[in-house]
Amino acid sequence: MRRRSLTLSAMALSAVLLVSTGAAATAGDRPRGDRPLPGYIIHNPPLEPAMVHGRPSRVLQGVQGHAAYDIEVPPRWNGGLLMWAHGFRGETRVLTVDPPAYGLRQRLLDQGYAWAASSYYANDYDVRAGVLSTRDLARHFQRVVGKPERVYLAGVSMGGHVAVRSIEQYPGVYDAALPMCGVLGDHELFDFFLDFHLVAQDLADVPAYPFPEDYAASAVPRIRDRLGLAGQEPANELGEQLRAIVVNLTGGERPGARAAFAHWKDFLFGLAGPDGGGTLAREPGRVATNLGTRYRPASPVNVDASVQRVPPAAPVLRRTHRLTAVPAVSGRIDVPVLSLHNLGDNFVPFSMEQHYRADVDRHGRGELLVQRAIRAAGHCEFSDAEVGAAWDDLVRWERGGPRPAGDDVSRPAVVADPGYGCRFSDPAAWPAGTRALFPACP
Repeated sequence: MRRRSLTLSAMALSAVLLVSTGAAATAGDRPRGDRPLPGYIIHNPPLEPAMVHGRPSRVLQGVQGHAAYDIEVPPRWNGGLLMWAHGFRGETRVLTVDPPAYGLRQRLLDQGYAWAASSYYANDYDVRAGVLSTRDLARHFQRVVGKPERVYLAGVSMGGHVAVRSIEQYPGVYDAALPMCGVLGDHELFDFFLDFHLVAQDLADVPAYPFPEDYAASAVPRIRDRLGLAGQEPANELGEQLRAIVVNLTGGERPGARAAFAHWKDFLFGLAGPDGGGTLAREPGRVATNLGTRYRPASPVNVDASVQRVPPAAPVLRRTHRLTAVPAVSGRIDVPVLSLHNLGDNFVPFSMEQHYRADVDRHGRGELLVQRAIRAAGHCEFSDAEVGAAWDDLVRWERGGPRPAGDDVSRPAVVADPGYGCRFSDPAAWPAGTRALFPACP
């Protein structure tokens, strides 16, 4: 008889869809590993097994190390395992699990690969939780399924930060990594958010740092008005200078960059506010600084000379190489890495790829990194075909095949070419989503 194996039956899982810490431990005790940490609950509904070549997969779900997990194994497992690292969950206290996205779940199973995904034991911007929970789940997989022959790691957004720090944190554990739309530039992401607001304040002559409680309601409307940012195009030269500076900070002149600024500017204005206290994971902006940032163009305002310079609020956490909630990424890699990034993403900007390339090259590991630009302005806006091709190419490479082709992300003249990003963008996906902001590729 074909079995659909679950760690808990569907009925039992339904009874613990929301697992609280109330009965997990007595007062003052740390909860058991099969319960969430205090203040968190778990929501992990039963995952229906997938059909793989006419047979059901084997699904295991549970709680390990205070984090929920899902594991799925195909009927004919080839010994390979993909660990999936999810992105930023925000401040919610509910822990949830994502299966691999972009059609990757079914693709993996059809190819014979198992996958495992953790909720992490904490939310907020906590890369440390992601790194530790993912490693813990990989060990748990070995206990409940078997020792994999190869372990791959893929992650999106903050999960990309988890992925690239994990391969440095645990050398020899992961065989290759696929970060997508990832925070590969570590602290530089939060530098960019700070840059955006400080430059906008400077150009509008509306000083508002440290950010007051009513920043969004009082200062932002005045800044937007003085910079003429109500429409798609800046209405004055100060707004045009802000756009040009943001284009340079997010990757330089490139196809779709100006349209991407219009797409993201309102969102970026909503990202700032006063430090609310608590942990670094709650306030990752504490590592941000603009002390060494150069702003171009320098006219009509010489922003380099006039902008407020802000040191990091947490300088020790900025400098440390320890695994923190917002850890540094050195670029000292020992396994193949293939990354995807949207060209017009201004939330986790394309410049993340440029920072990572510089880090990897500085350690002489450039041949282990392949990067691909995708012509879209959304965050993590990839088609199934783009992700599937990247996965197949990475696996072939790791197993001894040729190094895959990629894009040069570093040379400004290359990135500025009107056809840049066409090579790996899925033509069938245009003009869906934000892809219409880019001309169709030939």
